Amino acid sequence: QLQFVESGGGLVQPGGSLRLSCAASDATLDYPAIGWFRQAPGKEREGVSCITLSEGRANYAEDLKGRFTISRDSAKNTVYLQMNNLKPEDTAVYYCAAQTMATAMCSIAPFFYSYWGQGTQVTVSS
Repeated sequence: QLQFVESGGGLVQPGGSLRLSCAASDATLDYPAIGWFRQAPGKEREGVSCITLSEGRANYAEDLKGRFTISRDSAKNTVYLQMNNLKPEDTAVYYCAAQTMATAMCSIAPFFYSYWGQGTQVTVSS
């Protein structure tokens, strides 16, 4: 069964950067996309970004465009999330997962995803 391991989280000051990694246990080419999501305490899980594995086309939550960048390394079965100019409201557990229901463009709606990782904590605080 496909499994993901997220890493790269930590404590960072406002305005700082982090790069998260999402490593897959197996080849992910059977799935159309990999997505990043986050969940803050007391809030619903929300989509952050996704990337199609065949073409590398990315999609982002509207309010994160320009600060977050998703990329993939197919040879390493790894997807990255570069996060810049971090804000306290970015504090959350960040998860990755595989999109198992095809859509015209990769979706950031959690409904379309399976094989969730355990997550990595990102805390933005001074």
